Amino acid sequence: MKIKYYILLVVAFLGMRASAQQKNKLDVFQDSLIKLSTSTIAAATDEKKAEVNGRFVKTMVEALKTPNSFTYGFDSLKNVSVIKSPDQAFRILSWYIQQSDGTYRYYGTIQMNTNNGPLKLYPLIDQTENLADENSITDNQKWLGARYYEIVPIKSGNRLPYYILLGWKGNTESTTKKIIEVLTFNNNNVVFGAPVFDGKALKGKNRIIFEYTKSNAMYLKTDQKAGMIVFDHLAPFDPEMVGRFEFYGSDGTFDGFKVIGGRLKLQENLTLNNDPTAMDELYADPSKNLKPNRKF
Repeated sequence: MKIKYYILLVVAFLGMRASAQQKNKLDVFQDSLIKLSTSTIAAATDEKKAEVNGRFVKTMVEALKTPNSFTYGFDSLKNVSVIKSPDQAFRILSWYIQQSDGTYRYYGTIQMNTNNGPLKLYPLIDQTENLADENSITDNQKWLGARYYEIVPIKSGNRLPYYILLGWKGNTESTTKKIIEVLTFNNNNVVFGAPVFDGKALKGKNRIIFEYTKSNAMYLKTDQKAGMIVFDHLAPFDPEMVGRFEFYGSDGTFDGFKVIGGRLKLQENLTLNNDPTAMDELYADPSKNLKPNRKF
């Protein structure tokens, strides 16, 4: 019995030692990635940025080949968004490079959780400039690039589950975009886009893309209390500027998507109530003010 106990202790010790060695190895990779990321941003030309970023991508792939890399957060790599699906099935690493003309190019990969098995990656190839239709259904080789910051799993009955991705997409010198993307895994293939949206003027929409002036910010996030994806309602500052998105911004109201029957149904003119906090005394009581009316 003592021999068996001793063997278990040795196995546990060796496992802990191997885990520590793997973490140290990933720490070294992360330090290299931080330096390469900094060099990419500081590069003087688009060509040099692409060259250094190419080395960054190769180093990242080598890092992800390390056993147990799926659990390593790369928390110090601030320029890369690393988000896991709530069901722990996969994670997405995404980042961007700003070009000299004010546009952006996006990079990323989907890493599947293989439970310490062989590395399984789906590289994301940004084809934004080559996509004639932003509403088209694509795959990881024809990706409408974005820097994702939230994953929402959607399940309904026997339907194939899918995931909603919320992402930021710097666009040009004058406008920014945010995206509600749909991700599906079908027979080991990655599919972006699906007609899961219901609401006014949303028939046939495979993803939702918001575009607005670069000088403004836009709220797009899951509101756990409301139980839906909530976002600013965008409108032109002047009715004569309809369709010119460099003049679009929030009009002070909110809309949202609520999951009903496995689909995202548009909810308009939402009233959002936040939980009380110690900071509330610094603000005027919203119940004493009229809710903003949409002007446009």
